[in-house]
Amino acid sequence: MPELPEVEVVRRGLERWIAGRTVTEVEVLHPRAVRRHLAGGADFAARLKGQRFEVARRRGKYLWLPLADTGTSVLGHLGMSGQLLVQPEKALDEKHLRIRIRFDDAAGTELRFVDQRTFGGLSLHDQTPDGLPDVIGHIARDPLDPEFDDAVFLSALRLRRTTVKRALLDQSLISGVGNIYADEALWRSRLHYDRPAGTLTRPRSAELLGHVRDVMNEALAVGGTSFDSLYVNVNGESGYFDRSLDAYGREDEPCRRCGTPMRRRPWMNRSSYFCPRCQRPPRVTL
Repeated sequence: MPELPEVEVVRRGLERWIAGRTVTEVEVLHPRAVRRHLAGGADFAARLKGQRFEVARRRGKYLWLPLADTGTSVLGHLGMSGQLLVQPEKALDEKHLRIRIRFDDAAGTELRFVDQRTFGGLSLHDQTPDGLPDVIGHIARDPLDPEFDDAVFLSALRLRRTTVKRALLDQSLISGVGNIYADEALWRSRLHYDRPAGTLTRPRSAELLGHVRDVMNEALAVGGTSFDSLYVNVNGESGYFDRSLDAYGREDEPCRRCGTPMRRRPWMNRSSYFCPRCQRPPRVTL
């Protein structure tokens, strides 16, 4: 599932190509693509017609397009394979095209939601006073948000009765961090994923937060991480940070720090990648 850098790359593309444009027509080509819009595809299309998109916004992994003067937003769930593409109107339809949005201008492009596995979708929601779609009002700020409060996060992290990786993936504590960037930040911090969060000193917690920011900024600079053709930006281009990963996906490859073969362990229906020498397991686990 896309994490903060990948979603931010898509948001920037939408800001450039979609902001300020008015919708003239919406085609819902697969009902699962609007299943989170409980009123159905016809209602989604009717309510969106004639609306003007404002600048796309993001919090953590969540992306939305506010509709001008309505107090509502189109929330995009990318899921495992969702893509928001800006395509020429005459371009051939993608095999897994689910929603098409046309505009009233002469730009000659349209917005397409493409989703091979149909886990993602678009839906309309009322906004909170903070401007978030109401269904994500509980999501914490992400570490690249200018209003992210480091002191509050560091205190909350050390009070959590859980492991450090579980804490990083808790979107109510810090948003935007997923499996890939958690493993990368933990490798840089020399912390094992099962280290209890409460055992971290404040300096170690601050160091970890710094590495989370660093790895996300580095990934963002090269368009995010793409392991296959499913994650692309709005122009259909892949990111390149997979070439710079130090931990994730590197099982049996030498640690870039000490040369020890990297290991992979099953973890919460996912995998954790770590160096057994640089990231020694804790003596006490939760």
